Amino acid sequence: MSADTVIHRIVRPAVRAVAPSGITPNQITTVRIATGIAAALAFAWDAGAWQAVGGGIFLFSMLLDRADGELARQTGQSSPGGHLYDLCGDCFSNIIAFLGIGIGQAAHLGALGPLLGSVAGAGIGVLFWQLNVLRLGSLRGYTLAPGILVDPDDLLVFVPLLIWCGAAVPMLWAAAIITPLAALWLAVAGARRSRAG
Repeated sequence: MSADTVIHRIVRPAVRAVAPSGITPNQITTVRIATGIAAALAFAWDAGAWQAVGGGIFLFSMLLDRADGELARQTGQSSPGGHLYDLCGDCFSNIIAFLGIGIGQAAHLGALGPLLGSVAGAGIGVLFWQLNVLRLGSLRGYTLAPGILVDPDDLLVFVPLLIWCGAAVPMLWAAAIITPLAALWLAVAGARRSRAG
């Protein structure tokens, strides 16, 4: 993962401002998890206004996801335990967000909504396990244009945008299809590498 994506640059001035306060990166990670839970609860409440509120909370939670690591780097508080806490908090927050979206979309999709949310959440969890525990692959930043670097998980910014545009159902379908396929592809690629090695 990169430490200089567009979202890192967005949060950097705020992190510089709070760095002298004594707030720790783990405290920010804890708030990130709490806002992730709040977003998931709002997503689950209904398929209307509360999902829109959840989108705003989720976006703020994404900014906190970048802020904890940024604070750790700026203040020299990086640690393996803090990095693991950050990774697990991010994974948990993303899994429950899709579960919440699926539950909220039950108004439109019936039992299919929670099922799609569960499949998308499970795909995210498996990808996390494959990338961070089994080390079957690695994520890297992509330069979209000079000075515009993004990480693959920066794409989660589209979750609230699609919800606000009324495209929660297609997004849920896409997540339920893409995340398991990505996990399957990574498993196959990892198996091929281990056989070749």
